[in-house]
Amino acid sequence: MTHIYTGIHAGRTAPKGKQPTVAQLRAFAAVAEHLHFRDAAAAIGMSQPALSGAVSALEEALGVQLLERTTRKVLLSPAGERLAVRAGAVLDAVGELMDEADAVRAPFTGVLRLGVIPTVAPYLLPTVLRLVHREYPDLDLQVHEEQTSSLLDGLTAGRLDLLLLAVPLGMPGVEELPLFEEEFVLVTPREHWLAGRADIPRDALRELDLLLLDEGHCLRDQTLDICREAGRADGVPVTTTAAGLSTLVQLVAGGLGVTLLPRTAVRVETGRNEQLATAYFAEPAPMRRIALAMRAGAARQEEFTAFAAALREAVRPLPVWLA
Repeated sequence: MTHIYTGIHAGRTAPKGKQPTVAQLRAFAAVAEHLHFRDAAAAIGMSQPALSGAVSALEEALGVQLLERTTRKVLLSPAGERLAVRAGAVLDAVGELMDEADAVRAPFTGVLRLGVIPTVAPYLLPTVLRLVHREYPDLDLQVHEEQTSSLLDGLTAGRLDLLLLAVPLGMPGVEELPLFEEEFVLVTPREHWLAGRADIPRDALRELDLLLLDEGHCLRDQTLDICREAGRADGVPVTTTAAGLSTLVQLVAGGLGVTLLPRTAVRVETGRNEQLATAYFAEPAPMRRIALAMRAGAARQEEFTAFAAALREAVRPLPVWLA
């Protein structure tokens, strides 16, 4: 003779407003696996009465009969067989959610979306990547190379987590984490009258044929600011024909003019062409500041601050003027 385990009758509608709980699903899944109340209760560390109550409450919430119990064993009803699969999937998803939460709580794990400007990326990314691989092997670093305005839009919109760029930004809601300062170096054709000098006065920039990056690059704006400080009139023509520093120095090598490079870029961009020469400014040399930037009050603020400190140490061997 078969005895119905629960008081829920077939076809009964689930009460409105009631939702299954994780504890109820776990209890049902344990019974569905073991088909024995005592074994199921022991498996999940729950008393047998509590287990029975949880399954009964789940049946009430769902409005279906899940189990039948005979004098010898527990059986899944047809509905129970179907819903046991669903319950298992839900519990697996909850487990994955908890694992992800554990990973998020751990520092330097999960995804870090780093935005970098083009005049920094080729020269500092090798150092950044070595640091991440050595110190933060569980960090999923994703790099996005974009111009400053696009990076800032991405940061404020939440598309990016951290930026590596030239500062100051002067943008509310964005906090800067200084890394270092580096001087600007004049790159000239090999036979240029300033080639090889180490004491160039800034006012030499007033009349030079200057080649700059296209509109939108912050390095272009920084260079123009340096020229204005040197007394270069706004009316003096500036040739702008390059979208990147590699093209820019090739134009210099071809004799079309001179340009300014940040010192971290000099070895990479000039070492491949014997037609190029460098020259250095007298003190105080024009400089740019490089920093990480994050949203003020970011959830990972402590982590980003520690990352900035580690990166600051990692760049010390580079040929730059440190802050």
